[in-house]
Amino acid sequence: MKIYFLGTGTSQGIPVIGSHHSVCHSSNPKDQRLRVSVWLSWADHSYVIDCGPDFRQQMLTSKCQKLDGILYTHEHSDHTAGMDDIRPFNFKQGAMPIYAHQRVIENLKRRFDYIFQTVDKYPGAPTVTPIEVINNKPFEIGNKNAIPINAMHGNLQVFGYRVDDFAYLTDLKTIAPSEIDKLKGLKVLVVNALREEAHPTHFNLQEALDFITLVQPEKAYLTHISHLFGFHDEVELNLPENVFLAFDNLEINI
Repeated sequence: MKIYFLGTGTSQGIPVIGSHHSVCHSSNPKDQRLRVSVWLSWADHSYVIDCGPDFRQQMLTSKCQKLDGILYTHEHSDHTAGMDDIRPFNFKQGAMPIYAHQRVIENLKRRFDYIFQTVDKYPGAPTVTPIEVINNKPFEIGNKNAIPINAMHGNLQVFGYRVDDFAYLTDLKTIAPSEIDKLKGLKVLVVNALREEAHPTHFNLQEALDFITLVQPEKAYLTHISHLFGFHDEVELNLPENVFLAFDNLEINI
C-alpha cells in the first residue's frame, strides 16, 4: 500500500495569509503545507482521507487519476471544503462513495445541499453515495477492511482509520484505552502534532509522543502541523529515531 501525504498543515495552511512568521517565509518546500489529507492506494484501489479546500491542487500535484471513495474524519471545513472538486472523478467514474459519521453526513447535506439534491438537480453538480461509519464496525474499501478509531477533538467526536498495518488519526486530543487497543501492531501510525505548546483541541508534540509510546508502532509520522511548530528540518532533528515529521508529497510504502 502506498501512502501519499497530500497535505500536512493546519486549517490555515502554511504560509498563513499575511503572516510575518519566519516559517511562513521559509524557502524549504517542506515548510509549505496544504490542508491535511492523505491518499491511500494499492493494486487498482484508491482512497483519500478528508477532502479539504486544497483538494483540487492536491489531486493535480499527486497526479491521482482515479478515486474510489473519500473517508471523512469530521466535518470541519479544512477536512471537507473540497467536495465540489470531486466532479472530474464523477464524470469519469459516476457517484463517489463517501464514508463518515452520520452527524458529518448531515452536516455535508446542509452545506452542500445542491450535491445531495434529488429533485431538479443541476446536471453538473457532484454526485455522492453516503455510507455511514459506525464505531466498532469495520467496513470494506476495495478489498481491505477499514477500522474506525473513535477519538475526541476537544468536545467533538472524530474518526481515525486503520487499514491493514497503517493508521491515520488527525485532530485528536483524547482517546479511550479501548480505542488504543485497536492500534496495536502497526507498522506506520500517522497522528497530529500541532506545536510544542499545549492546545485545547489538538495534541501538542509531547502528547503526540506519549501517544506513540502507548501505541508502539514501528514508525510514526506527525501531521496537522502549525507554523508555530518551527522549521521542518530543525524539528525533525529532535524527534525520536522512529518518529518523523511528515511533509506534503511525501510517499511511503507499506
